[in-house]
Amino acid sequence: QVQLVESGGGLVQPGGSLRLSCTASGSIFSVGSMAWHRQAPGKQRELVASITSQGTANYADTGKGRFTISRDNAKNTVVLQMNSLKPEDTAVYYCNARLSTGLWHVNRDYWGQGTQVTVSS
Repeated sequence: QVQLVESGGGLVQPGGSLRLSCTASGSIFSVGSMAWHRQAPGKQRELVASITSQGTANYADTGKGRFTISRDNAKNTVVLQMNSLKPEDTAVYYCNARLSTGLWHVNRDYWGQGTQVTVSS
């Protein structure tokens, strides 16, 4: 069974750092683009950062200069390093990946369960 498993969320003080990790597992032929999204209470879901299969990263303005997205293709893992965190970064963070799976290599988007990030003093 194909799934994305996230880790690294939690409570951190303003100015602190968190490292979110997401690993795809199961019958996976290949992993395409991967991304992190977030949704804060009362707000729409927004893209935080994305990275192509070749490693080209893209960042939303909110995280630019503070966040870094990277991937390890051998481990089917995408990481979001978040530094200089602000209370406004508080949200549920979701991992997303385009996966080719199964014997027929069907391409679909998969989502992680979400992990809570809370930035508070």
